[in-house]
Order: sequence, then structure tokens, then C-alpha cells
Amino acid sequence: MPHITVELIEGRTVEQKRKLVEGITHVVVDALKVPAEAVSISLHDKKREDLAKAGKLYIDLPGK
Repeated sequence: MPHITVELIEGRTVEQKRKLVEGITHVVVDALKVPAEAVSISLHDKKREDLAKAGKLYIDLPGK
């Protein structure tokens, strides 16, 4: 049973998340030759102040 964990910056719509999990499931099924029912996915929304890049919080990055 493949389990995929995805971390996202909060703010995506439910429809965007639906499309994402459908696409991920399709790729896993194709690559690993498992049934879609065997694929589980966890989505974890993160606040911008809880993620950093290049030593700076996302809320402090230009254009973020």
C-alpha cells in the first residue's frame, strides 16, 4: 500500500486538492502497477510562518 504525504502552503481550494490527489493517484498506479484503492494520500496544509527557504520564513520572502 503506497502512502504519499504532501505538504502545501495553506490556501489551496478543495477543487485544487481533488485534482492533485487524482493526478498523484494516477501516477502511482501507473508507476507501481497497483490498484487505485491501494493508494492513500495525506495532505498537510502549512502556514507561511511555519515554512522557510534559504534561511528565511516564507512570510518574509519577496513575492511570497
